[in-house]
Amino acid sequence: MGTAGGAALRLPGLHGYAVEFSPYWPGRVACAAAQYYGIAGCGTLTVLEQNEAGIALLKSFDWNDGLFDVTWSENNEHVLITSSGDGSLQIWDTAKAKGPLQVYKEHTQEAYSVDWSQTRGEQLVVSGSWDQTAKLWDPAVGKSLCTFRGHEGVIYSTIWSPHIPGCFASASGDQTVRIWDMKAPRVKLVIPAHQAEILSCDWCKYDENLLVTGAVDCSLKGWDLRNIRQPVFVLLGHTYAIRRVKFSPFHATLLASCSYDFTVRFWDFSKPNPLLETVEHHTEFTCGLDLSLHNRGQV
Repeated sequence: MGTAGGAALRLPGLHGYAVEFSPYWPGRVACAAAQYYGIAGCGTLTVLEQNEAGIALLKSFDWNDGLFDVTWSENNEHVLITSSGDGSLQIWDTAKAKGPLQVYKEHTQEAYSVDWSQTRGEQLVVSGSWDQTAKLWDPAVGKSLCTFRGHEGVIYSTIWSPHIPGCFASASGDQTVRIWDMKAPRVKLVIPAHQAEILSCDWCKYDENLLVTGAVDCSLKGWDLRNIRQPVFVLLGHTYAIRRVKFSPFHATLLASCSYDFTVRFWDFSKPNPLLETVEHHTEFTCGLDLSLHNRGQV
């Protein structure tokens, strides 16, 4: 696993917060970005494509506040949803010249996370906000279906389980990860995962009970939902807060993480020396990370 064919594209004046590979088009990537590190200014959604010549800009949409996360639709290859600093979600269609198609504004603070369910059992989206709530959405309905409350800090990450329909995890500044079932408004499980803010979490693609968390304490921890007293693994090596972590779609024990230490690191938690590779391509905070479902090793 590595960054095969490392190509670069500069977006002057913008700082990338999230990247996500298209589930439909190999080499196509969406990037949510903000001006001035998301503190002020506007946001831009860019859709990029890698080809023999490098990375080309296919489409770009502007929004009047920073964009912090992006997710592709699971039922239409042209549709994406972004989340913004003004608390809103935007639906975009890359087949149309302008956008957004719709805007959902219910969160009262920054909407920092958005994810589209992949279990095929439903077409649902979950968002997480600095207002300490997560919200459930059906993109065909103009308002949220449900609001999940319980976190005592900012929510940084909300990720659907790839295995269990209607189940998602949320990571928060309150030092916990929580597991939710959309059919029950109360939290299913609370994991006091770190003694620091947790900025990211992800589900293992091969084990429905395994979750990884990344935190401001520079550590990654694996959690078995059936026994949360001790982590399954702890991975150390980053020197600043871990901004995002993702499990490999191809290997049960491989994962990647990126950090405010400017690096991307690849790990295999089954090995005695789990750190496989450190990539130092970036010269600024590394906030977005994704692994291709189509091309093994493309990150």
